[in-house]
Amino acid sequence: MSSSLPAVPVLDEELATRIADRLGMIEDRLRSSVETSDDMTRWTARHLMDAGGKRVRPMLVLLAAALGDIDEDSVLDAAVLVELTHLASLYHDDVMDSAPTRRGTDSAHALWGNNVAILTGDFLFARASALSARIGPSAVTLHSETFERLCLGQLHETVGPAPQDDPFDHYISVLSDKTASLLALAGELGAILAGAPAGTGDVMRRYGEKVGVAFQLADDVLDLGSDAATSGKTPGIDLREGVPTMPTLLVRRRASQEGDARSRQIVERLDGDLSSDESLAELVSLLQDDPALGATRELAQRTADESVAILEELPAGVVRDALIEFTRTLVERRR
Repeated sequence: MSSSLPAVPVLDEELATRIADRLGMIEDRLRSSVETSDDMTRWTARHLMDAGGKRVRPMLVLLAAALGDIDEDSVLDAAVLVELTHLASLYHDDVMDSAPTRRGTDSAHALWGNNVAILTGDFLFARASALSARIGPSAVTLHSETFERLCLGQLHETVGPAPQDDPFDHYISVLSDKTASLLALAGELGAILAGAPAGTGDVMRRYGEKVGVAFQLADDVLDLGSDAATSGKTPGIDLREGVPTMPTLLVRRRASQEGDARSRQIVERLDGDLSSDESLAELVSLLQDDPALGATRELAQRTADESVAILEELPAGVVRDALIEFTRTLVERRR
């Protein structure tokens, strides 16, 4: 298990030091936020937290807060709030996807079963809700709206697009709700609670929405282009569970429009039996060599560029530069 703090993607040394110091405080608050007298929950609630993580959402809270007064104590609570919500969603996602591993360790449901994993996620959501109440009514409203979007995103991913829906529009909508909504909350809360200039919260919310989609598209690439040792997640696990990703959507479209033999072969494997590790590895290998992977990488970069364009509405300076660097690390990461 890893307890080391993530690298701070900030070029200005003073700002990097201030953010690194606060990330340490956030780690302490994360652990205290799930303290409980219940023997089992004490272990299950800290399972993924102790496994490490990039802490992307707390980092964005702090970067947004640097546009105002980063020393506001409520900023730290907001960072813990978004990370707890993210962690809770991971417990639920792993049950939905039957994921055997997460962050390089066994997933909670693999260790304790689905019921314990789901209820642990609910416990974390409850603790996050208590934090939003401590911050204030505006945080409660924003958090509840985000929680609703997380649920709808998972529901829409599970059900899939209706016959009249465009599958690509549907997929981007799912990414917006499941991933981008929480990054949007992180950016908006950080700016608002730090007393950043009027309109900054709106800019950071729109930025979070856009960069969140880019982040998840990059994750689609990473899921196929890495191994469990580097990503902490079994490669191609979404393929086995039939969860759409941008590369598979692109291959399916090409197979239906052009009908080339290679595309049809991949689609047949996508719709076939992927229960064995060998069959899954073969499909992953095919997709790794397919143009759809490069096209997804390019789409992630274009979407990241659009998020950087939103940042141009912020004043020039070290914080905006840090946010641009943060964007780059999200899209170009290797794990």
